[in-house]
Amino acid sequence: MTQTLLAQAIAIAERASAIPMAHFRKPLELVAKEDDSPVTIADRGTERFIRDALAEAFPQDGIFGEEYGVTEGQSDATWIIDPIDGTRSFITGHPLFGMLLGRLVAGVPQIGVVRMPALNETFAGARGLGATLNGAPISVRQTRDLAQAMVYINEAEKIEAADPTRFARLCRVGHTRRMAYDCYPHALVAAGQIDVVVDCGLQPYDYLPLIALVEAAGGLICDWQGKALTLESDGRVITAATPELRDAMIALLAA
Repeated sequence: MTQTLLAQAIAIAERASAIPMAHFRKPLELVAKEDDSPVTIADRGTERFIRDALAEAFPQDGIFGEEYGVTEGQSDATWIIDPIDGTRSFITGHPLFGMLLGRLVAGVPQIGVVRMPALNETFAGARGLGATLNGAPISVRQTRDLAQAMVYINEAEKIEAADPTRFARLCRVGHTRRMAYDCYPHALVAAGQIDVVVDCGLQPYDYLPLIALVEAAGGLICDWQGKALTLESDGRVITAATPELRDAMIALLAA
């Protein structure tokens, strides 16, 4: 059953990709949301398409999306949608914006899809089924020594502004470091391309769809204290390929 649900989620995300791509690198009317993040007709149109597709395919399930909030369902399942994760990338013509779709059952992540429309890449995973990139199996790296790890620091300016000392420590860890944003680095951990992502300032629709993908690929994802991510988490996230790297990052961030 889960395999069928995963295939349907992948198909919905891939079909929805046509909406942002119709607007990508073209003039857009921007609207500022309450948190000053830009929203476009592409965000809203994409979420509307996904919501309608989910409502048709899974009429009993609830839906929680960034743009249109919560639609209560009659089952214990809820779909989580971020129609364009990385709107600032999207509006500036940068191709590393993504689309996130996840399914929770009784609050537990079961399915996670990261669709990268401009790259034509679909990362997908489900509990008990493993993870794939465009249908091919993927898994995390087995790096255990933080000194040898490839580390991505998401939202670096937010981390630096909040705690310059902690940020300075982050900038000294690992074999390779990159500053980045949004969902793609987390998907790269699942795909075995990098080892660790440190992130902050996320909303539930930013991180909940990542959980099933990362875990299905053999990785770990948690908050900065090592706790499981929930709707109530504070938006500070670690994604790691191995328990050793997770524990090392928790210790570094706590120091």
